[in-house]
Amino acid sequence: MDFVIVTGLSGSGKSKAVDALEDIGFYCVDNMPPTFIPKFYELCLDEELEKVAVVTDTRGGYLFHGIVDTLESLKNSEIDFKILFFECSEEVLHNRFKETRRRHPLIDDNEGSLRASILREKELLEPLRGSADYIIDTTHTSPAELKDRICGIFLGDSVKGMKIQCMSFGFKYGAPTEADMVFDVRCLPNPFYIDELRNKTGLDKPVYDYVMEMDSTKGFVTRLFDMVDYLVPLYANEGKSSLVIAIGCTGGKHRSVTVAEALKTHLKESNYKTSAVHRDIKRGRAK
Repeated sequence: MDFVIVTGLSGSGKSKAVDALEDIGFYCVDNMPPTFIPKFYELCLDEELEKVAVVTDTRGGYLFHGIVDTLESLKNSEIDFKILFFECSEEVLHNRFKETRRRHPLIDDNEGSLRASILREKELLEPLRGSADYIIDTTHTSPAELKDRICGIFLGDSVKGMKIQCMSFGFKYGAPTEADMVFDVRCLPNPFYIDELRNKTGLDKPVYDYVMEMDSTKGFVTRLFDMVDYLVPLYANEGKSSLVIAIGCTGGKHRSVTVAEALKTHLKESNYKTSAVHRDIKRGRAK
């Protein structure tokens, strides 16, 4: 059984994640007290459910305080589960709560201060973030993009092993905090300055060919592949079940997309379960 514990900051997109998980066959339960999770796991086994996700977070109040002990108990019982953690920048979370007029679950404990509540929750959840198998930062992620991320992580997750996600992004929109490795390709020739390539992306063959045919790119990807080939087994030996390798250019539309796609192809040829996500490809023009 694929058993996923979904948690993270309030307002970071957990409810949208549940929608996406249900769409790919997960049985989902929201706002479950941590102490209920072990018994619920047993019930799911008895019912022979194949994919299950439970959401637990600070909405549970004092009941949530036992989450660390619960996770330790699950590990000691050799129960196979994954933790999916959601986070978001403080400013975006603040704006989301203001726009929706929803109450933050910690607002009463922080004298009505939304910012203090967000910071306190982040502090409380830090141990969970450190234990997470998957981390998704929704600061720059639309609902559709979030669904793509969820599908990339869990679709077909019954086959165990290292899962690698190659992510392209634009530095002008911020580096992805969930990345395990970040590589900067702003040193490579920029197709933005070629009129016929400016409004295309690295998924288009003319842009891909332009970037990959440059001697500087050939030298870069050769060294990138060698480094990744060396590092991935080390991460696997340390027990990592997933990796996010982020490739960044200025706008996340041309060079980073091209190199992320090339890296995905290289890793698939090495029989790693690999997907690509292009975080900022639909945003404004790169520079």
